[in-house]
Amino acid sequence: MDKSIHLLICASVIGAASANAAEGGGSVYPNGAENFVAGALPPPGIYGIAFVNHYEANRLNDFSGKQIGIPGFKVRATAITPRVIWVPGVSVLGGDLVAHMLAPLVEVEAKMGGQSQKKSGLGDITMGLGVGHHHGSNLHTILGLDVTLPTGSYRNGDLANLGRNYSALEPVLAVSYLNSQGFNGDLRMGYLINRVNKATDYRSGQEFHLDYAAGWGLGNGWVLGLGGYYRKQTQLDKQMGVELSNSKTSGMAIGPSIKYDSGRGWFLTAKWQFEKNMKNSAQGNALWLRAALPL
Repeated sequence: MDKSIHLLICASVIGAASANAAEGGGSVYPNGAENFVAGALPPPGIYGIAFVNHYEANRLNDFSGKQIGIPGFKVRATAITPRVIWVPGVSVLGGDLVAHMLAPLVEVEAKMGGQSQKKSGLGDITMGLGVGHHHGSNLHTILGLDVTLPTGSYRNGDLANLGRNYSALEPVLAVSYLNSQGFNGDLRMGYLINRVNKATDYRSGQEFHLDYAAGWGLGNGWVLGLGGYYRKQTQLDKQMGVELSNSKTSGMAIGPSIKYDSGRGWFLTAKWQFEKNMKNSAQGNALWLRAALPL
C-alpha cells in the first residue's frame, strides 16, 4: 500500500494543535506497510497484492516527543489497498523491469475536543517503475521510483481528510534475503520529496523512511520474526516559503511479524506494530495484513 491513512488524519489534527506541525505529522507513504518479501521480484506475469490495515491512536506528541494533552483526542483508520504488479519480462540494466500501481480505499475517523469527523472513499494513488535483480537464490533487490498523486478528497480545515492534497516523488530501494530454513531479512527504504499543498501553501520537509522485517524460516512455509518501520524528516517544513522551527517528524515502530508461503505462488504476511518515540505526530498501534497471488 502507498498511503498512511492514519497519518493523514493526524496531520489535520496536529494542525489544530500546533502551527509548527500543521502538516508535518503526516506522510504520503504508509509507514510499516511492507514486510517479508519486500525486495524479491516474482517471475514475469501479473500479480495482485491486497493490503489491509487498521490503526488506532489516542496520544499526540509534540516536537520533543512529549504528549500533548488534547481532550478526547482519538484517531482511527481502516484501509483496504489493492496493488497490481506487472513484470513484463523486459531486461533493463541487467535486471527485470517492473511496474505497479495501488489505490487505497479508506475509512477515517478523528475526534478531538468534543468534535468528530468520519470519511470514507478513495485515497491518494501511487504508481511506479523499477528494476529487480536476483543476486543468487537468497539475495534480491529492487530499485525504483514511485509517484504519489493527490487523488484523495481534501478540504482545508477538516479534522479528517482522505488525501494529502500534494504529489510526491520517491526513490526506492528494497532488499530481501530469503531462506526457507534460516534467517530472513527485508528492508524497504525510500526518500520522499514532497510538493506544495496549494490549499495551505505548506510544504512538508523531505523524509527518509524504511520498513524492516527480520525472522527465521521454519522449513514448512512459515517465517516468524519482528517487523516495523523507522522514519526521520531531514528538512524543516515550510509555509509561504518560510521554514518552521521544530517541525520535523520522526519515530519508529516494532512488533511481531509472520509470513506463510504456500509454495504454490501465493503467500501471506501479518504484523502488529507499536509506535515509539514519535515526534510531531500521533503515537498508536497498527495491524497489517498482506496477501499476494498471481492473476
